[in-house]
Parts: sequence; structure tokens; C-alpha cells
Amino acid sequence: MPDGKDVERTGRYGRLRNRFKLGIFAANCASGLAATRIPERWDASWYNNLTIARMADEAGIDFLLPLARWKGYPGDSHFQEHSFEALTWAGGLLAQTRAITIFATIHVPLVHPVFAAKQMATVDHVGGGRFGLNIVCGWNADEFEMFGVAQREHDDRYAFGEEWWGIVKRIWTSETPFEVAGRYFTLNNVIGRPGPWGGTMPITMNAAGSPAGRAFAVRNCDVLFTVIVDLERGRRDLEAIGAAARAAGRQAVDVFTTSYVVCRPTRREAEEFHRYYVDDNGDWVAADHWFRMQAANTRTRPAELRELLQYRFAAGHGCYPLIGSPDDVAAALAELAAAGFAGTTIAFVDYVAEFPFFAAEVLPRLERLGLRLPVGATA
Repeated sequence: MPDGKDVERTGRYGRLRNRFKLGIFAANCASGLAATRIPERWDASWYNNLTIARMADEAGIDFLLPLARWKGYPGDSHFQEHSFEALTWAGGLLAQTRAITIFATIHVPLVHPVFAAKQMATVDHVGGGRFGLNIVCGWNADEFEMFGVAQREHDDRYAFGEEWWGIVKRIWTSETPFEVAGRYFTLNNVIGRPGPWGGTMPITMNAAGSPAGRAFAVRNCDVLFTVIVDLERGRRDLEAIGAAARAAGRQAVDVFTTSYVVCRPTRREAEEFHRYYVDDNGDWVAADHWFRMQAANTRTRPAELRELLQYRFAAGHGCYPLIGSPDDVAAALAELAAAGFAGTTIAFVDYVAEFPFFAAEVLPRLERLGLRLPVGATA
């Protein structure tokens, strides 16, 4: 196997050929991203996960991205209480799909790098090189308490993550056993076989909003994943990320954002359904709980923006809304692309019920706009 530098240079991100990339997000969790009490909310059974994975694969969707969730939220909807562990979920779906990239989301403070390297290499071989890694350095104190793990100070989390990721890459690329005498790990006689499939590194991403997080992402990942409130703030985020990339010696870094979709034949129908599942049936206990966990990140924001973020959580876990007819949704996606985003995740109240209409109506519009290739095209 080539050394680590060569492996990174021959990475797989270039295989995602679409100009604007789309990924199904959070299907491994009950209710997906919608904290709602309606009976139609997402049932995250294995059968349903396999069904949406195959649908997305056939439609040419670029990737699937799970949440790493260990417990749900309080409230009547039991939001995200039922969830599949992300890495084994990815392995099962990679065995049942053909072309789509499938990520695992891993909380690095909760998984030892020697163990993680072996797990991820195994899953990558199952999928023939279609595995991707979403690196999470930690944020949810409720879940970390379940493991007896204390959260580190914010910037220290990324220093830990960088050492963890460096060990994993070295395991995958080293020809001989090695020692680690780091700030966080002291390891002896470390070796691991096999490495990733084909001797190439998995696609990597990291969700980051802080300066420390963005610096980590641009140094270590193919994609920086960020949440936006609106296009104006999104453009400012892209400028800040570009500056961080240049400071790290990269000319640019691809940035994805997150979206939730309510697409119906008419804008009125989409807006009515949105009101039904959010305004009339939102799980505000779950939303309040999330808001309290996010207090450190939101307390300096204007009151109206805090209210919007809380509302957005019930609607789609704080993601950017794509609501309306196929023309409306395609136009909104085109605006994200024009702003400079390389892609977005998408989520639905019921993925299996709603995705076929999106695939039949929105994807062809994106092809006509030059943002997506026809299914099966490679260039």
C-alpha cells in the first residue's frame, strides 16, 4: 500500500461526479429530522432504511449520511429514540446497494482508533470502496454521559480528533508496527490489516461552524458540512471557510449544507403539509430540549433568530427549508449551488413515501439546469 500522502492524493471524492451533490440524511433515526407527532412521521425500521437506500441508489443520489444518535429526545414523539448505530448500518446497506457512497458518523471520543480502523476497513471492503466517514468530535453532553465520558473544552475536542484520525490513517498505511506517544494516546506495536479497499482513503467530512472546527475540517477532510439560516449568512460562511482553507494551504474546500424537503405538486399543498406537521403537531418539548443544549451557541443571537432556529428544529433539525412545488424546490437548490455550496443533504417527513416524487420531478429539473448528470452518467 502507498504511504499516507499518496493515499490521500488518490482519494475517492472525485468519484462524486455531480456538480451539485445530494445526500439522504438521518434515515437511520426515528422521525428522521422532523420533530413532529403526526402518525406519518418516519418509521426507521430496517426494511424502510433498506428501501430508501435502494431508491436513492437507483435515482443516482450521491450519498447516504446517518446521524450518530445514542438516545432520543424527551417529548410525545420520542424523537430519534429509535436509531441504528451508524457504522453497522452503513455496512448493511453497502452490502445491498450498487453505486451510492454511504457514510458512517462516528463520535471519535467514544471509539478507540485501533478498533475504529478495523471496523471501517471491514465495512469499506463490504462496499467495494463506497464507504465514507463523517468525523464528529463531540457535542451532545446527554449522550456522552451515558458512556461516562466528559466533554473536553471546545477547541481541545478538535485536537483530540486530529490525533485520533492521524492514528487511523497511519494504521491503514503503515507497512510495519509503530508506536504512538501522543497527547491523548500511548499505543504500542500498532498494526492493522487490511487497509481500506483498493488502497485509497474513504471520503471524509466534518460538520463545523467554529474557527477551530473549520480549521480541523479544512486540514483533514474532503468536505466541510455546515448548517445555514439563510443564503446571505450562508455566503458569509463560505467566505470564512475559504479564508480558513487558504490559511491551511488549500486553495478551496467543498462545502455542503443541510436541507429538509417538503415537495408537493403545488406550493400551496406543500405549505399546508408543512403547517400540519410543524405548527399543528410539532414536538415542542423535544425542540425546547435541543434549544437548551444549544444555549451556548445561540445566546448571543437576536431573539427572532433564536425563535426561528427553534422552529426549524421541529421542522427539520435546524436545516434549511426547501418547501414548495418541484419548480420551487429545484430553484432553491439552484440558489444554493449559485451561492457556492457543492451539495446538500436532504430529508423528508417520510422518506419512502416522499422521495419518489422528488426523484421523478425535481431531479430532472436539476439535470436541465446543469447541476446533475443523468442517472448512470460518469462525466
